[in-house]
Formats: sequence, structure tokens, C-alpha cells
Amino acid sequence: MKKTLMLLVLCALMMPFGAKIYAQGEAAVPFLELAPDSRSGGLGESGVGLADNSAAIFWNPAGMAFLTGSEISFTHSNWLPAFNLDLFYDYATYRQYIDDLNGSVSASITYMNFGEFARTGSNGPDVLSTFRSFDAALTLGYATKVSNDWGLGFNFRLIHSRLSDAGTEAEQGQGIATTVSFDISAMWRPEHFKIPLLGDLGNQFSFGVNLSNLGPKIYYIDQAQADPIPTDLRIGLAARIFEDEYNSLTYTLDFNRLLIGVADSTGYRAPFYKAMFSSWTDRPIGEVLKTINTSMGIEYWYGKPEDFMFSLRTGFFYEDPDHGNRKFVTLGAGIRYDLYGFDFSYITTDIFKGTENHPLSNTLRFTLLIGWGSKTKPTMGFPRGI
Repeated sequence: MKKTLMLLVLCALMMPFGAKIYAQGEAAVPFLELAPDSRSGGLGESGVGLADNSAAIFWNPAGMAFLTGSEISFTHSNWLPAFNLDLFYDYATYRQYIDDLNGSVSASITYMNFGEFARTGSNGPDVLSTFRSFDAALTLGYATKVSNDWGLGFNFRLIHSRLSDAGTEAEQGQGIATTVSFDISAMWRPEHFKIPLLGDLGNQFSFGVNLSNLGPKIYYIDQAQADPIPTDLRIGLAARIFEDEYNSLTYTLDFNRLLIGVADSTGYRAPFYKAMFSSWTDRPIGEVLKTINTSMGIEYWYGKPEDFMFSLRTGFFYEDPDHGNRKFVTLGAGIRYDLYGFDFSYITTDIFKGTENHPLSNTLRFTLLIGWGSKTKPTMGFPRGI
């Protein structure tokens, strides 16, 4: 497989704005970092503190410890539409509360299609064959409450990357790789949370932490060329800032950072179990802070959970100019009726100087979900709009 193919795919997938590229270009299989669902996509790609539907398997699987019943969802997006290429991803989730396990089991499938490529020989431009390139991941999860206020979540993930179905004459391996990873997460959603002058904010606030994609490096040709997968630390909160009989307003705020160590002079990077600690000290503190991305969103719901409901969403994502320079605003909306729900989200970069007409702009996500069998009546707070 030609190295240029891999570089093309990785750059097209993440497409940072700035001239300097650090964390985004340091990890393989970056599709694991894409916000997969439309609801959180409309909230500036934030969701660690919210995590109250089946997409919590990505954002914070511990959030499903507070849910009952079952849910399935399907998301589709044509990625980077300005390229006019066959780039798209599909995302499917399932969750199920099981009494005997005292918690919820979940699963998701992520599929990122890079399109069709032509293979040419080393001696000329003649096309020898064509092949399709894709990345995929199967995730299985479990979440349970350890107290009324705390939930824990765990995921196991199988990752398969097929950038090419054959190597070049000079390379021994193929452009196909498989590895595994796991996630550990926690959610604090207090039933009672008293603050002086504000009163009891119970069931109006939650805080989550998710350490995802802990696992070995992945390699396509040989082990000496292995790259780390995107081990990521996400921290987030969600707060219901207004509520009455028909209306609610929720604010979300996330911080996330890739725990990828700096490469040495030979290009070697520490394995994940070392990098998750050393990546905080292998560069000046100012540079460490610059590698933290910030995202936030506002979600408004109107209606009663037992009747028709609709929502409006907006959000903002910020990445430091020296570490990718992705800046965009998101918009979204959703409806819920009986068992069914529909969400969509939209990305625009045009309001920021220097990012007009960027390939991320005009990206749409669409999600269809079905939920049933909840043993508790939904509230105007958490879980809201399941």
C-alpha cells in the first residue's frame, strides 16, 4: 500500500485548519474521534455530561447506568461534502436495561467509508485494479449504578481498518489492520445537590469523565511502523438552567484531550499505558493547555414527554490554532413522538475569518431513534428527550 494513500485518508478525515498539525496527525484511525450522533453534533460536539441516550456509548457509557428500557438509533452523514467524494459514515447503537445485571448493556457499530481507489503499478499509470477503503469499529458496553448518584461504564472495542487490500512490491504487509481498545467512564448525577442561595439542584446537574480508546498501537505494514490509536480523555458537565411545565433549557460543556506522547528522534511514541501520564509532562504546560479542545452547547425542549416534543440546539467547538485550528458553530433540531425520535445537526465554519468555505462547513448528520419499555416516566430534566 502506498503511504500517500494513508496520508490522504487521514488528512481528509480530520482536515484541521491551521498550518501546524500536532495531535490530530499523531494518531491512527481518527474516525474514532468523530462525534457520531446528531444530537451531540448539534451541541458543539459535546455530550460527556449529558449522555442520556444510546449514543452515551461514545460520549460516556456510564450515563446509561441511569436509564431503563431499550433504544436503537441510526445515524448517517456525508462527511466533508465540499470534497465531492464518496466520504460518509454510518453509526448504529443499541442499549438494553437488564434487571439481572443491575445495569444496561449496549453496542454500537461505526463505519467510515473513504470511497473507491485505483491501484497503479510502479512502472506506469495504468490502473491494475480498484478497491474500497474503510474503517469500522464494533463496541460492546456495560453500565451500572454504584450508588443513587454515581454510575460506572465500561466498553470493549474491536477496530478494523482497511486502507488497501494489498501492499506495494517493496512492502511485505497489506493496508489492513485490526486492534482492540477499551473505555472506562464515570457519571455523577446527584439526586440532591444543595448550593447556598440556589437551593437543591438535584436532578438538574451531572458531571462525567470518559477515558476512551485505551489499547495497543495499530500497524498496517510491520510493527516497527505502528501508530497509537486516539486515546482520549473527555470531561464534561450538563446543567438544566431553566424548566417549567412545557419548557426546559440545558447547557453542556466538554473538554477533551488526546493522550498521545511526543515522538522521540526516531519517531517512537510511548505505549498508551505510559503516554496517558507522560503526555502531561513531555512538553511545557502552556503547550499542554493548548492541546485541550473545548466544546459547548445549549438545548431547548418544548412539550411534554408523554406527548409530542421538539428541540432546538446550537453549539461551538474550539481547537487551538497551533494544534489543528478547528473552529465551528453547530445548529440542530429534534422531535420526539411516542416511541420515535429524529435529530439532525449542521456545521458551519463561515463565520470565522480564514475558515470560510472549509470542507467541514455544511456537514449534516441525521439520526433516527426508537425507544421503548422505560420503567420510569421521563422527566423534564434527565433523562430528557430520550
